[in-house]
Amino acid sequence: MSNSQPKVAFAQRSEFRQALRQRVDSYFSSNNIRPNDNPAMYFKSAVIYSWVLGSWAFVLWGPSNIPLKILGCIALGFGLAGFGMSVGHDANHGSYSKNPLINRFFSYTHDFIGVSSFLWRFRHNKLHHIYTNLKGLDVEIQGDGAVRLSPNENRRWHHQYQQYFIWFLYPLIPFYWFLGDTRRFIFSGSYLGHPIPKPKASDIFDFVVPRIVSFAFFFIIPAWQGYSFIEIFVGLSISHMVYGLIVVSIFMLAHVVESVDYPDIDYSTNKVDDEWAILQVKTSADFAPDNAFLNWYLGGLNYQTIHHLFPDVCHIHYPKLAPIVAEVCEEYGIQYNVYDTFGSAIASNYRWLRRLGQPVEIPAAVA
Repeated sequence: MSNSQPKVAFAQRSEFRQALRQRVDSYFSSNNIRPNDNPAMYFKSAVIYSWVLGSWAFVLWGPSNIPLKILGCIALGFGLAGFGMSVGHDANHGSYSKNPLINRFFSYTHDFIGVSSFLWRFRHNKLHHIYTNLKGLDVEIQGDGAVRLSPNENRRWHHQYQQYFIWFLYPLIPFYWFLGDTRRFIFSGSYLGHPIPKPKASDIFDFVVPRIVSFAFFFIIPAWQGYSFIEIFVGLSISHMVYGLIVVSIFMLAHVVESVDYPDIDYSTNKVDDEWAILQVKTSADFAPDNAFLNWYLGGLNYQTIHHLFPDVCHIHYPKLAPIVAEVCEEYGIQYNVYDTFGSAIASNYRWLRRLGQPVEIPAAVA
């Protein structure tokens, strides 16, 4: 395709989508709650910022004990993951606040941890959120040959072992993102043949300045405190590998499990059989809805169906919206995919990866 926005037509909007929006809007109006700009979200952001700063300070100025410093780096990695999932994710969706300036400020969270918010909004908000699990469009489920994440990708011999070795790839993904984003931004690259938008002056600022701040935070200050390059590199690698393991594995549980669909596109017309909202329900899965800690820490990513249907709503509302969506789905005969526990979602992801790795054809549109 020659432009940055793919041309795929969904089925005409149905009563299902209208019913969803009406009942969710009714929930907010009847309870006098705002979908964004919530004090609970600002407080949560302050907690996570404190988590990151506290872990970083402990590593730098805490006891000169290697095991304790490693634990500090691990804690920092958990903080960075929470940083990205709970703060940067909402901000880059525009769901943190109705004020674009506030969203822009908190979107720098992604840039600070090495992910370009400018590129993320194109790759994630458009190619993934609009065209979820569609071949050649959803870049988030493309394994680049290393792994096979959908039946729409070609199988290679080593994929029969992917359910085992994929866990060793997750920690490396932040480095892959950083290098890939840098290359695409500088050389005007593309995702799956879809060129990235031409950056404006403000996009260049957003790409460069937060990286300078991050470099000072993670490199200059530790070096000024007397840490060697090797010590800084090892500590930073530990933190980012922990962050990668958490963030990527959580994404997998939302879209790479047995219960979700990988629909076909009629390439003669570039049409999809389902309307957009129904596609989002079929291609996403929730997990561990009763786990209070995960509901808080994962930034609503364990309510992936709710997030895909209402990406403009702050994630702190997802637990209350889930029963509403489940009720509407039941009324319209649409399967709402939910794994009751974190463990059951991991088990389903394992079985699906193992199935994709076997030399057996799997229909692209999996029911």
